[in-house]
Amino acid sequence: MSTPTYTEAQLQALRDSLVRGEKRVTFGDKTVEYRSVDELKAAIREVRRGLLQQAAETGLWPGAPRQIRVTTNKGF
Repeated sequence: MSTPTYTEAQLQALRDSLVRGEKRVTFGDKTVEYRSVDELKAAIREVRRGLLQQAAETGLWPGAPRQIRVTTNKGF
């Protein structure tokens, strides 16, 4: 069984609903109504976990610090 694929847009829609105090979230043509705020928060945690797992599988960590090191031996 594969892990569901999530998007940043889905995560943002869940967060926006939580901020507005709503329990109904619409993703494109689908609408989900959560029974409680705790259930909505659990969905946010699940989507965040899924996004991090997807990033780990592809080697792309969101917000990973990037470094560029330049080494020369004749001046720069």
